[in-house]
Amino acid sequence: MSALPAQSQPSPIRRRVRIPAILRPAPDRVARSRPRLAYAIIAVGGVAVIALAQLMLSIAVTQGAYEIDGYQLSQAKLSRQQQTLAEDLDRVQSPQYLAQNAEALGMVPNSNPVFLRLSDGAVLGQPTAAAGGAVASAALVPNSLIGGVPLVTEEQAGETAPVGGQGAGVGGAVAVDPVEPATPAVTDALPTPTTH
Repeated sequence: MSALPAQSQPSPIRRRVRIPAILRPAPDRVARSRPRLAYAIIAVGGVAVIALAQLMLSIAVTQGAYEIDGYQLSQAKLSRQQQTLAEDLDRVQSPQYLAQNAEALGMVPNSNPVFLRLSDGAVLGQPTAAAGGAVASAALVPNSLIGGVPLVTEEQAGETAPVGGQGAGVGGAVAVDPVEPATPAVTDALPTPTTH
């Protein structure tokens, strides 16, 4: 044999081969947790509360829309009434209406005015008594806007002119009919616009 001892080969080291988790077989029994009843009740209750809140919010918004609509209607009505009253005020402030009221109260226009000069106190013109003829104060063009508005003397005991200038005061009052102008009256006068 040989003088050299025989060398033996080392035995191979056995390593454990790890199998990845993906490739491992599933255990026979998987632990399943039961859903709890409390979680289900909380979820359903939350959905119900959200639905109820949304319903209440939509009811409140709808109610607010109806209130706004009502306020807009009353504002439009009050605006129309304000316009009507402004037109009535314009009618009774007209110079022709004021002149007719003055005549109805017994005032007469003076066709011969007299002037006073302030610098020296001189009287310019010849003072004469005013005559009762109302021809000089009658309007050459009649105002159709004040046609139905009653005069001051037609109003009895604190009554006021009706809204819109329609109708007359209580009968029995002394009323002076306006004198027709010397020139022919215009029949194509503009009517009062009606506002509603």
